[in-house]
Amino acid sequence: QIQLAESGGGLARPGDSLRLACTVSGRTLDQYSVFAIGWFRQVPGKERVLVAAIPWRTGSSYYSDSVQDRFTISKDNAENTVVLQMNHLKPEDTAVYYCAADRLPPMGRRAADYQPWGRGTQVTVSS
Repeated sequence: QIQLAESGGGLARPGDSLRLACTVSGRTLDQYSVFAIGWFRQVPGKERVLVAAIPWRTGSSYYSDSVQDRFTISKDNAENTVVLQMNHLKPEDTAVYYCAADRLPPMGRRAADYQPWGRGTQVTVSS
């Protein structure tokens, strides 16, 4: 099994930046055990929504329309870490952010395509 752990959430003002990190670990972790890592966010009463995803090896990343040109997803394979750099934050970015692994291609867009999940980190954007 692999485990995912998020870090880097917190409180920010509109226009600020935050950096979230997802560290992937596990006894079975190798270059074939994870196809992609996605960052989702969830607000109370709503479903988890994919905001960005990146293939673990090669390929194009995905961004939702709501974060395109503001958020950047990147990975450090040596450190088994995927980073979500969030710039120009808006109050509507407030949510719990989760990272999750997509084990098989193609890169999924739905929460049901991803397993396992991290425990989440709260991001609050408020003036």
